[in-house]
Amino acid sequence: MSALPKHAAAVRTPAVDEAVQAPHAAQRARARTSAATDARHAALVLLGTGVVGGTLLRLLATPAAAGLHLVGIANSRVQHANPRGLVPLQAARLLEGASAVRDDDALVAALAASGAAQRIVVDATAADAVAARHADWLARGLHVVSANKAMLGGTYAAFRDLRRAGATGNAVYGDAATVGAGLPVLSTLRRLRDCGDRLVALEGVFSGTLSWLFNHYDGSRPFSHLVREARTLGYSEPDPRIDLAGTDVARKLLILARSAGHAIDADEVSIESLVPEALRGVDVATFLTRLGEFDATLEARRAAAAAKGCVLRYLARIDDDGAARVGLAEVEPTHPAARLAGTDNLFALTTTRYRAQPLVISGPGAGPEVTAQALLGDLLAIRGRVAHA
Repeated sequence: MSALPKHAAAVRTPAVDEAVQAPHAAQRARARTSAATDARHAALVLLGTGVVGGTLLRLLATPAAAGLHLVGIANSRVQHANPRGLVPLQAARLLEGASAVRDDDALVAALAASGAAQRIVVDATAADAVAARHADWLARGLHVVSANKAMLGGTYAAFRDLRRAGATGNAVYGDAATVGAGLPVLSTLRRLRDCGDRLVALEGVFSGTLSWLFNHYDGSRPFSHLVREARTLGYSEPDPRIDLAGTDVARKLLILARSAGHAIDADEVSIESLVPEALRGVDVATFLTRLGEFDATLEARRAAAAAKGCVLRYLARIDDDGAARVGLAEVEPTHPAARLAGTDNLFALTTTRYRAQPLVISGPGAGPEVTAQALLGDLLAIRGRVAHA
Protein backbone atom coordinates (compact mmCIF):
# COMPACT_ATOMS: atom_id res chain seq x y z
CA MET A 1 0.00 0.00 0.00
CA SER A 2 1.44 3.37 -0.95
CA ALA A 3 0.93 6.79 0.52
CA LEU A 4 -1.46 9.18 -1.16
CA PRO A 5 0.10 12.25 -2.80
CA LYS A 6 1.46 14.77 -0.34
CA HIS A 7 0.34 17.74 -2.37
CA ALA A 8 -2.73 16.33 -4.08
CA ALA A 9 -5.68 18.67 -4.29
CA ALA A 10 -8.67 17.80 -2.17
CA VAL A 11 -11.23 15.92 -4.27
CA ARG A 12 -14.90 15.78 -3.39
CA THR A 13 -16.84 12.74 -4.46
CA PRO A 14 -20.62 12.81 -5.01
CA ALA A 15 -21.02 10.76 -1.84
CA VAL A 16 -19.10 13.29 0.21
CA ASP A 17 -20.98 16.24 -1.30
CA GLU A 18 -24.28 14.55 -0.55
CA ALA A 19 -23.16 13.96 3.02
CA VAL A 20 -22.18 17.62 3.38
CA GLN A 21 -25.49 18.86 2.05
CA ALA A 22 -27.68 16.36 3.89
CA PRO A 23 -25.76 14.91 6.81
CA HIS A 24 -27.05 11.81 8.49
CA ALA A 25 -29.64 12.47 11.20
CA ALA A 26 -27.24 11.20 13.83
CA GLN A 27 -24.66 13.80 12.78
CA ARG A 28 -27.29 16.56 13.04
CA ALA A 29 -28.18 15.36 16.49
CA ARG A 30 -24.53 15.42 17.53
CA ALA A 31 -24.19 18.99 16.28
CA ARG A 32 -27.27 20.09 18.25
CA THR A 33 -26.09 18.40 21.42
CA SER A 34 -23.89 20.92 23.19
CA ALA A 35 -20.84 19.51 24.94
CA ALA A 36 -21.92 21.70 27.86
CA THR A 37 -24.96 19.49 28.41
CA ASP A 38 -22.81 16.41 28.94
CA ALA A 39 -19.48 16.88 30.66
CA ARG A 40 -18.51 13.34 29.75
CA HIS A 41 -17.85 14.45 26.19
CA ALA A 42 -14.58 15.82 24.86
CA ALA A 43 -14.45 19.06 22.87
CA LEU A 44 -11.81 19.75 20.25
CA VAL A 45 -10.61 22.40 17.85
CA LEU A 46 -8.83 21.43 14.65
CA LEU A 47 -5.90 23.49 13.37
CA GLY A 48 -5.12 22.69 9.76
CA THR A 49 -7.58 21.69 7.06
CA GLY A 50 -5.24 20.20 4.48
CA VAL A 51 -5.30 16.60 3.34
CA VAL A 52 -4.77 15.15 6.84
CA GLY A 53 -7.12 17.61 8.55
CA GLY A 54 -9.79 17.04 5.92
CA THR A 55 -9.52 13.29 6.36
CA LEU A 56 -9.85 13.66 10.12
CA LEU A 57 -13.08 15.64 9.64
CA ARG A 58 -14.54 12.68 7.76
CA LEU A 59 -13.47 10.32 10.55
CA LEU A 60 -15.10 12.61 13.14
CA ALA A 61 -18.40 12.06 11.31
CA THR A 62 -18.28 8.29 11.88
CA PRO A 63 -19.80 6.37 14.83
CA ALA A 64 -16.29 5.65 16.12
CA ALA A 65 -15.96 9.33 17.04
CA ALA A 66 -19.09 9.48 19.20
CA GLY A 67 -18.47 11.70 22.21
CA LEU A 68 -15.97 13.91 20.38
CA HIS A 69 -17.42 17.40 19.79
CA LEU A 70 -15.80 19.62 17.17
CA VAL A 71 -16.24 23.21 18.35
CA GLY A 72 -13.69 25.05 16.21
CA ILE A 73 -11.76 24.79 12.98
CA ALA A 74 -9.03 26.97 11.48
CA ASN A 75 -6.60 27.22 8.61
CA SER A 76 -3.64 29.61 8.48
CA ARG A 77 -5.89 32.63 7.74
CA VAL A 78 -9.42 32.26 9.13
CA GLN A 79 -11.44 30.24 11.60
CA HIS A 80 -14.95 29.29 12.59
CA ALA A 81 -16.03 28.32 16.10
CA ASN A 82 -19.23 27.40 17.93
CA PRO A 83 -19.09 26.12 21.53
CA ARG A 84 -22.32 24.18 20.89
CA GLY A 85 -20.61 22.12 18.22
CA LEU A 86 -20.02 21.88 14.46
CA VAL A 87 -21.08 19.15 12.05
CA PRO A 88 -17.71 17.73 10.90
CA LEU A 89 -18.76 17.28 7.26
CA GLN A 90 -19.99 20.87 7.09
CA ALA A 91 -17.09 22.46 8.96
CA ALA A 92 -14.71 22.87 6.03
CA ARG A 93 -17.44 24.51 3.95
CA LEU A 94 -18.25 26.88 6.79
CA LEU A 95 -14.58 27.80 6.95
CA GLU A 96 -14.58 28.73 3.26
CA GLY A 97 -17.01 31.55 4.00
CA ALA A 98 -15.55 32.54 7.37
CA SER A 99 -14.50 36.13 8.00
CA ALA A 100 -13.06 35.69 11.51
CA VAL A 101 -9.29 36.15 11.39
CA ARG A 102 -7.29 33.26 12.83
CA ASP A 103 -7.02 33.74 16.60
CA ASP A 104 -5.90 30.77 18.67
CA ASP A 105 -7.04 32.40 21.90
CA ALA A 106 -10.59 32.70 20.56
CA LEU A 107 -10.53 29.02 19.62
CA VAL A 108 -9.36 28.09 23.11
CA ALA A 109 -12.18 30.24 24.50
CA ALA A 110 -14.65 28.15 22.48
CA LEU A 111 -13.23 25.05 24.15
CA ALA A 112 -13.75 26.59 27.58
CA ALA A 113 -17.30 27.66 26.72
CA SER A 114 -18.17 24.13 25.59
CA GLY A 115 -18.25 22.91 29.18
CA ALA A 116 -16.64 19.61 28.16
CA ALA A 117 -14.53 17.79 30.72
CA GLN A 118 -11.73 17.18 28.24
CA ARG A 119 -10.61 20.00 25.93
CA ILE A 120 -8.28 19.21 23.07
CA VAL A 121 -6.29 21.15 20.48
CA VAL A 122 -5.56 19.09 17.37
CA ASP A 123 -2.56 20.25 15.33
CA ALA A 124 -2.74 18.88 11.79
CA THR A 125 -0.27 21.47 10.47
CA ALA A 126 3.47 21.44 9.93
CA ALA A 127 3.87 25.02 11.15
CA ASP A 128 6.63 25.80 13.65
CA ALA A 129 4.59 28.72 15.02
CA VAL A 130 1.70 26.43 15.92
CA ALA A 131 3.99 23.85 17.50
CA ALA A 132 5.58 26.60 19.59
CA ARG A 133 2.26 26.99 21.45
CA HIS A 134 1.92 23.34 22.42
CA ALA A 135 3.67 23.71 25.77
CA ASP A 136 1.54 26.71 26.73
CA TRP A 137 -1.68 24.84 25.93
CA LEU A 138 -0.55 21.82 27.93
CA ALA A 139 0.37 23.94 30.94
CA ARG A 140 -3.14 25.45 30.85
CA GLY A 141 -4.69 21.99 31.08
CA LEU A 142 -5.53 21.56 27.39
CA HIS A 143 -4.69 18.25 25.81
CA VAL A 144 -2.77 18.44 22.53
CA VAL A 145 -2.99 15.85 19.75
CA SER A 146 -0.44 16.48 17.04
CA ALA A 147 0.91 15.34 13.70
CA ASN A 148 3.38 18.25 13.89
CA LYS A 149 6.93 17.09 14.68
CA ALA A 150 8.49 20.54 15.14
CA MET A 151 8.73 20.52 18.95
CA LEU A 152 9.07 16.80 19.70
CA GLY A 153 11.80 16.50 17.07
CA GLY A 154 13.43 19.86 17.73
CA THR A 155 15.82 20.77 20.51
CA TYR A 156 15.94 18.60 23.60
CA ALA A 157 15.03 21.64 25.70
CA ALA A 158 11.77 22.02 23.74
CA PHE A 159 11.04 18.31 24.16
CA ARG A 160 11.67 18.56 27.92
CA ASP A 161 9.45 21.64 28.17
CA LEU A 162 6.57 19.74 26.55
CA ARG A 163 6.86 16.93 29.08
CA ARG A 164 7.02 19.36 32.01
CA ALA A 165 4.07 21.37 30.70
CA GLY A 166 1.98 18.23 30.38
CA ALA A 167 2.74 17.30 33.96
CA THR A 168 1.96 20.82 35.18
CA GLY A 169 -1.41 20.94 33.46
CA ASN A 170 -2.22 17.24 33.95
CA ALA A 171 -2.70 17.16 30.19
CA VAL A 172 -2.00 14.49 27.58
CA TYR A 173 0.26 15.01 24.57
CA GLY A 174 -0.94 12.69 21.79
CA ASP A 175 1.93 12.12 19.37
CA ALA A 176 1.10 8.83 17.62
CA ALA A 177 0.79 10.62 14.26
CA THR A 178 4.29 12.14 14.40
CA VAL A 179 6.14 8.90 13.56
CA GLY A 180 4.92 6.00 11.48
CA ALA A 181 1.36 7.36 11.28
CA GLY A 182 -0.83 4.35 12.02
CA LEU A 183 2.06 2.03 12.87
CA PRO A 184 2.27 1.32 16.61
CA VAL A 185 5.94 2.14 17.01
CA LEU A 186 5.84 4.83 19.72
CA SER A 187 3.32 2.90 21.81
CA THR A 188 5.42 -0.25 21.49
CA LEU A 189 8.60 1.54 22.56
CA ARG A 190 6.87 2.97 25.62
CA ARG A 191 5.28 -0.34 26.55
CA LEU A 192 8.64 -2.10 26.37
CA ARG A 193 10.22 0.60 28.52
CA ASP A 194 7.38 0.39 31.07
CA CYS A 195 8.00 -3.36 31.29
CA GLY A 196 11.65 -2.79 32.17
CA ASP A 197 13.02 -3.58 28.71
CA ARG A 198 15.73 -1.33 27.28
CA LEU A 199 16.40 -0.23 23.72
CA VAL A 200 19.84 -1.38 22.53
CA ALA A 201 19.57 -0.21 18.92
CA LEU A 202 16.96 1.20 16.58
CA GLU A 203 17.20 1.11 12.82
CA GLY A 204 14.77 1.68 10.03
CA VAL A 205 13.35 3.47 7.03
CA PHE A 206 11.29 6.38 8.32
CA SER A 207 10.46 8.25 5.08
CA GLY A 208 7.82 7.07 2.63
CA THR A 209 9.39 9.20 -0.10
CA LEU A 210 12.91 7.86 0.37
CA SER A 211 11.55 4.34 0.77
CA TRP A 212 9.83 4.57 -2.62
CA LEU A 213 12.89 6.07 -4.32
CA PHE A 214 15.36 3.42 -3.20
CA ASN A 215 12.89 0.53 -3.52
CA HIS A 216 12.76 1.45 -7.23
CA TYR A 217 16.38 2.46 -7.79
CA ASP A 218 17.96 -0.54 -9.54
CA GLY A 219 20.12 1.22 -12.13
CA SER A 220 17.65 0.85 -14.99
CA ARG A 221 16.79 4.55 -14.75
CA PRO A 222 18.77 7.52 -13.42
CA PHE A 223 17.95 8.57 -9.87
CA SER A 224 16.87 12.01 -11.12
CA HIS A 225 14.13 10.37 -13.23
CA LEU A 226 12.78 8.63 -10.14
CA VAL A 227 12.77 11.89 -8.18
CA ARG A 228 10.75 13.57 -10.91
CA GLU A 229 8.35 10.64 -11.02
CA ALA A 230 7.91 10.68 -7.25
CA ARG A 231 7.10 14.36 -7.45
CA THR A 232 4.60 13.83 -10.28
CA LEU A 233 2.89 11.03 -8.35
CA GLY A 234 2.77 13.22 -5.25
CA TYR A 235 5.01 10.93 -3.18
CA SER A 236 7.48 13.75 -2.56
CA GLU A 237 7.01 17.32 -1.46
CA PRO A 238 6.68 19.88 -4.29
CA ASP A 239 10.28 20.75 -3.41
CA PRO A 240 11.87 17.27 -3.23
CA ARG A 241 14.83 18.66 -1.28
CA ILE A 242 12.62 18.66 1.82
CA ASP A 243 12.63 14.87 1.61
CA LEU A 244 16.12 14.38 0.18
CA ALA A 245 17.81 16.50 2.86
CA GLY A 246 17.09 13.90 5.57
CA THR A 247 16.02 16.42 8.22
CA ASP A 248 12.49 15.01 8.50
CA VAL A 249 13.94 11.54 9.05
CA ALA A 250 16.25 12.97 11.72
CA ARG A 251 13.29 14.51 13.55
CA LYS A 252 11.52 11.17 13.64
CA LEU A 253 14.67 9.48 14.92
CA LEU A 254 14.91 12.05 17.71
CA ILE A 255 11.29 11.47 18.74
CA LEU A 256 11.83 7.71 18.89
CA ALA A 257 15.16 7.95 20.70
CA ARG A 258 13.75 10.30 23.32
CA SER A 259 10.73 8.05 23.83
CA ALA A 260 13.20 5.25 24.54
CA GLY A 261 14.96 7.36 27.17
CA HIS A 262 17.88 8.88 25.25
CA ALA A 263 18.47 12.54 26.15
CA ILE A 264 19.77 13.37 22.69
CA ASP A 265 19.80 16.81 21.10
CA ALA A 266 19.19 17.73 17.48
CA ASP A 267 22.80 18.65 16.75
CA GLU A 268 23.94 15.19 17.86
CA VAL A 269 22.36 13.47 14.85
CA SER A 270 24.65 13.00 11.87
CA ILE A 271 22.60 13.72 8.72
CA GLU A 272 23.65 12.79 5.20
CA SER A 273 21.81 15.03 2.77
CA LEU A 274 21.34 13.70 -0.75
CA VAL A 275 21.15 17.25 -2.10
CA PRO A 276 24.51 18.46 -3.48
CA GLU A 277 25.86 21.61 -1.88
CA ALA A 278 25.57 23.52 -5.15
CA LEU A 279 21.82 22.85 -5.40
CA ARG A 280 20.76 23.64 -1.84
CA GLY A 281 20.27 27.38 -2.31
CA VAL A 282 18.72 27.51 -5.77
CA ASP A 283 15.00 27.87 -6.49
CA VAL A 284 12.84 24.79 -7.04
CA ALA A 285 12.65 25.15 -10.83
CA THR A 286 16.44 25.39 -11.11
CA PHE A 287 16.88 22.42 -8.80
CA LEU A 288 14.55 20.27 -10.89
CA THR A 289 16.36 21.31 -14.08
CA ARG A 290 19.75 20.39 -12.62
CA LEU A 291 18.71 17.16 -10.89
CA GLY A 292 20.85 15.09 -13.21
CA GLU A 293 24.02 16.59 -11.79
CA PHE A 294 24.15 14.06 -8.97
CA ASP A 295 23.10 10.97 -10.98
CA ALA A 296 26.68 9.83 -11.53
CA THR A 297 27.57 9.99 -7.83
CA LEU A 298 24.53 7.97 -6.76
CA GLU A 299 24.96 5.47 -9.57
CA ALA A 300 28.54 4.82 -8.46
CA ARG A 301 27.30 4.09 -4.94
CA ARG A 302 24.51 1.86 -6.21
CA ALA A 303 26.87 -0.11 -8.44
CA ALA A 304 29.37 -0.55 -5.61
CA ALA A 305 26.62 -1.91 -3.37
CA ALA A 306 25.33 -4.22 -6.10
CA ALA A 307 28.84 -5.64 -6.61
CA LYS A 308 28.66 -6.83 -3.00
CA GLY A 309 25.18 -8.25 -3.45
CA CYS A 310 23.62 -5.35 -1.53
CA VAL A 311 21.11 -2.58 -2.17
CA LEU A 312 20.99 1.03 -1.03
CA ARG A 313 18.50 2.18 1.56
CA TYR A 314 18.16 5.51 3.38
CA LEU A 315 18.39 4.36 7.00
CA ALA A 316 18.08 6.00 10.38
CA ARG A 317 19.92 4.41 13.29
CA ILE A 318 20.69 4.98 16.93
CA ASP A 319 23.04 2.74 18.93
CA ASP A 320 23.12 1.90 22.61
CA ASP A 321 25.67 4.64 23.27
CA GLY A 322 23.33 7.26 21.77
CA ALA A 323 25.22 7.64 18.48
CA ALA A 324 22.61 8.63 15.89
CA ARG A 325 22.86 8.82 12.10
CA VAL A 326 20.59 9.11 9.08
CA GLY A 327 21.88 8.49 5.58
CA LEU A 328 22.50 6.01 2.80
CA ALA A 329 23.59 2.51 3.76
CA GLU A 330 24.32 -0.73 1.93
CA VAL A 331 22.09 -3.55 3.18
CA GLU A 332 22.11 -7.25 2.34
CA PRO A 333 19.08 -8.95 0.77
CA THR A 334 18.24 -10.53 4.14
CA HIS A 335 17.93 -7.15 5.84
CA PRO A 336 14.27 -6.21 6.54
CA ALA A 337 14.73 -2.89 4.70
CA ALA A 338 15.74 -4.72 1.52
CA ARG A 339 12.29 -6.33 1.33
CA LEU A 340 10.19 -3.16 1.57
CA ALA A 341 7.72 -2.19 -1.12
CA GLY A 342 6.17 1.10 -2.21
CA THR A 343 6.35 3.80 0.45
CA ASP A 344 6.42 1.42 3.42
CA ASN A 345 8.22 2.38 6.61
CA LEU A 346 10.19 0.00 8.80
CA PHE A 347 11.28 0.11 12.44
CA ALA A 348 13.61 -2.60 13.78
CA LEU A 349 13.93 -2.49 17.58
CA THR A 350 16.75 -4.38 19.28
CA THR A 351 16.24 -4.49 23.05
CA THR A 352 17.62 -6.48 25.96
CA ARG A 353 14.75 -8.93 25.49
CA TYR A 354 14.63 -8.78 21.69
CA ARG A 355 18.38 -9.10 21.20
CA ALA A 356 18.72 -12.31 19.17
CA GLN A 357 16.26 -11.02 16.60
CA PRO A 358 14.91 -7.47 16.49
CA LEU A 359 11.24 -6.66 16.87
CA VAL A 360 10.21 -5.36 13.43
CA ILE A 361 7.25 -3.08 12.79
CA SER A 362 6.58 -2.45 9.12
CA GLY A 363 3.82 -1.13 6.91
CA PRO A 364 2.29 2.08 5.56
CA GLY A 365 3.93 4.90 7.48
CA ALA A 366 2.50 7.76 5.48
CA GLY A 367 -0.74 8.87 3.88
CA PRO A 368 -3.70 10.93 5.06
CA GLU A 369 -5.92 8.01 6.06
CA VAL A 370 -3.46 6.33 8.43
CA THR A 371 -2.22 9.67 9.79
CA ALA A 372 -5.75 10.90 10.50
CA GLN A 373 -6.57 7.57 12.10
CA ALA A 374 -3.58 7.97 14.41
CA LEU A 375 -4.92 11.39 15.43
CA LEU A 376 -8.35 9.88 16.05
CA GLY A 377 -6.82 7.12 18.15
CA ASP A 378 -5.21 9.67 20.45
CA LEU A 379 -8.49 11.62 20.66
CA LEU A 380 -10.38 8.50 21.66
CA ALA A 381 -7.79 7.67 24.31
CA ILE A 382 -8.29 11.12 25.84
CA ARG A 383 -12.06 10.77 25.67
CA GLY A 384 -11.62 7.46 27.47
CA ARG A 385 -10.19 9.33 30.47
CA VAL A 386 -13.68 10.73 30.95
CA ALA A 387 -15.42 7.40 30.53
CA HIS A 388 -13.21 5.75 33.13
CA ALA A 389 -13.06 8.65 35.59
